[in-house]
Amino acid sequence: MSTPYRPGGVIHSYQKYDPTQFPPPNQPPPDLVSPAFEQALMYGNYRELTEEELANAVKIDPSQIAGLGPNLDMLRAMLEERKRKILETYECDSVQKKARKAFHNSTKNLQVPKKLEKTFRRAVNQEQPYLMEALWYQADDDNGQLARGILQVTQRMEDKHNIQELLSKYDFTGNESMTVSKALDVKIELEKIDELLKQLEEAAKNAQIGIIDMEALGEFAQPGDMEQLEEMRRQVENLVREQAERQGLERNADGGFRLTPQAYKIFQGRLLERIFSELAPSRTGRHTGDVVGEGAVELQQTKPYEFGDSVANIDLPQTVVNALLRQGDERPIRLRGDDIVVHKTRNHPKCATCVIMDMSGSMRYDGQYVNVKRMALALQGLIQTEYPGDFLRFIEMYTFAKLCPPGEIINLMPKPVTIHDPWVRLKADMSDAEISEQQIHPHFTNIQHSLQLARQNLVNSDTPNRQIVLITDGLPTAHFEDQWLYMLYPPDSQTEEATMREAALCEREGITINIFLIPSWSQSEEDVRFAHRMAQMTKGRVFFTAGKDLDRFVLWDYVQNRRDIIA
Repeated sequence: MSTPYRPGGVIHSYQKYDPTQFPPPNQPPPDLVSPAFEQALMYGNYRELTEEELANAVKIDPSQIAGLGPNLDMLRAMLEERKRKILETYECDSVQKKARKAFHNSTKNLQVPKKLEKTFRRAVNQEQPYLMEALWYQADDDNGQLARGILQVTQRMEDKHNIQELLSKYDFTGNESMTVSKALDVKIELEKIDELLKQLEEAAKNAQIGIIDMEALGEFAQPGDMEQLEEMRRQVENLVREQAERQGLERNADGGFRLTPQAYKIFQGRLLERIFSELAPSRTGRHTGDVVGEGAVELQQTKPYEFGDSVANIDLPQTVVNALLRQGDERPIRLRGDDIVVHKTRNHPKCATCVIMDMSGSMRYDGQYVNVKRMALALQGLIQTEYPGDFLRFIEMYTFAKLCPPGEIINLMPKPVTIHDPWVRLKADMSDAEISEQQIHPHFTNIQHSLQLARQNLVNSDTPNRQIVLITDGLPTAHFEDQWLYMLYPPDSQTEEATMREAALCEREGITINIFLIPSWSQSEEDVRFAHRMAQMTKGRVFFTAGKDLDRFVLWDYVQNRRDIIA
């Protein structure tokens, strides 16, 4: 009788890992680049992303952390049991009566001046803390009997409200009565348990142990459980640190993370993947037909050589094979015209684009500046990967217009509002050596100067396909006339006329202006009409977009334009 076969060899033991839950080798690593970039888009270079903040923002598969699920489940069960026992022990009706009685008793013995009596009675009857606060400010002496009495009434009123909130949030089923002080302590404890349960649930989804309040949890958990949780937190930090280095995030001496070119490329690739995954391929223009003509070698197909084809595109291996097949073993090999084959090519007309990014003071509302920067990074990534021959410039627009290198886009921030007058009529002679840009209010919107700078950058581009992408939320409020800078608010017809003159010069140079009008709290019908007037005068276009979809709209339009050019 033969013995049963038993596998031999080395048996690997993965410490602290459940073999049935071990993550497969092809499991994607956690995305650290996107949280880091979202942080940088929001705050610019004002502060860096620390290791703790990055760990809290990163979503990790919990199966990659040994024992995370069971340990969190155990802690959650312990907290839920604690909450259940509290609710089954106490009743809350009697303490509500005690709180109401204490509040009314505090009002009976307080002597209030006649001039304040009406307000005091209204504050008591309506139980309005803000009215009691107003009365306290009207007391002559902060330490006097009246002021101290008002503070006491306010405290009893607050206790009564907290007891009412406790009764409305939790269902008590016990019989043991509580004092007001005990009930308030119970309320704090129950709310702390609810918050910890919420944190544990979130941590179980994304292994975000950093969001758990360890100090609060330590009030309920055993020391051994806390040590295990702390060990898991260190595992998460080690995993985050390792993946950060792989994904192009460099640590500086202070422990913060710096974004490298590799991280830029990864983030831009993910932006493009997200944007184009939401668009049907037939609508994006990314799959266009061939245009015969000399261009970059992109296709594997070949064709027989014809007079006029570029010799730079000869398929040399196939050409030699053709000669050998025709000539056989005869030496030397002699090429003939019908042996030569050349690669087919795709024609890629160049396109020159200047993107004007509004960074005036109004762009801080609803975080619109973040959407503008995200769009710019996505557009740069698209052109680098798919249209490397295209010309692209970015212009920061505020009271002035400045060229912005792509590497500085992420650091752009909306300009602070430095003047709050409802009526502003200012001008400055910028040719005066005594006047510098730092002395000028930066938060105005100078579309005229931005169009001028874009035109100067596009006019010498070696392509007839030139365009300006103007992203703004409304009317211009600043312009140049020779050396004079005008800042006019509310928007003035003088500024609009100067802006329209510059737009007409762009149209004369064959530059198309595409206006992307994003929503703003201050946007009016006149903002929309201005965009229409400019688009109509310059034979351009105007788009009305939701700020969060700005990147999708701009990239879609850019690719669609390229498709039209090729077609």
